[in-house]
Amino acid sequence: MTVKSEVAAQLLEAMGYETRQNDLAVSVILNGVAQGDLDAYLGGWYPVQTDMVEPLVADGKVEKAAANIQGAVSGLVVPRYVHEAGIESVADLEAHRERFDATILGIEAGTGINTALNAAIDEDLADLGDWTLRESSTAAMLAQAEQKMRDGEWVTFVGWEPHWMNVSFDLVYLEDADDAGVAQIESTVWTVVPDDLQERDADVHRFMTQYVVDTADQNDWVHAYSYEERPADEVASEWIASHYGTVAAWLEGVAARDGRPAIEAVKARFD
Repeated sequence: MTVKSEVAAQLLEAMGYETRQNDLAVSVILNGVAQGDLDAYLGGWYPVQTDMVEPLVADGKVEKAAANIQGAVSGLVVPRYVHEAGIESVADLEAHRERFDATILGIEAGTGINTALNAAIDEDLADLGDWTLRESSTAAMLAQAEQKMRDGEWVTFVGWEPHWMNVSFDLVYLEDADDAGVAQIESTVWTVVPDDLQERDADVHRFMTQYVVDTADQNDWVHAYSYEERPADEVASEWIASHYGTVAAWLEGVAARDGRPAIEAVKARFD
């Protein structure tokens, strides 16, 4: 999300706009977009934020300009070597419970995926009835999972993409079973803009409708920023300068503030 916003900001700045990024609670951001105080929110995760965004759409206050990330997925994962040993579905876990210590590594308590996992355990879905969900911080979970993978042990844990884990580790997302809702959870990330943005600035609006990021690129951005701890502005500028083909597609039909095609303004800044 951070690098995705930074890439958009740098492109807009190259087009002649001044930009400002705000790190605020989702409710505050959406209220700002609805009131026209903010021009774009790039993190409208569905279905998680559906109930927050859709009422604003229905009231004509905001527009879902584009699904900027499509096919995002979350759910239980296993290392590829475990998958190749026959673990393809959540339903396959129980037969190998001893190798997994009948334990699932989860993330922070209260998150949607943990709630679904606890419900599956309580209701004995996919034979998970006497399994244990070990909740912890995301960082702690990934550190433990990484140690187990380094030692060649069997482990299953909560995964999602876009995230750097998909770059650093060779993972396979399990198929769901018994409609447990703990695997194959698909999400879409929407760009949310004020309903009148097209009237106020047709070029910015067109860019926002065309700014769709490939999941693999987002994984790389998150890896560079969160895992390698590189500055977001550095990651963004280097990526832009080496991906003009993608940038040109985002800026097709978009003009910079001085009237030039936006892609020409971008190349002039980053070459």
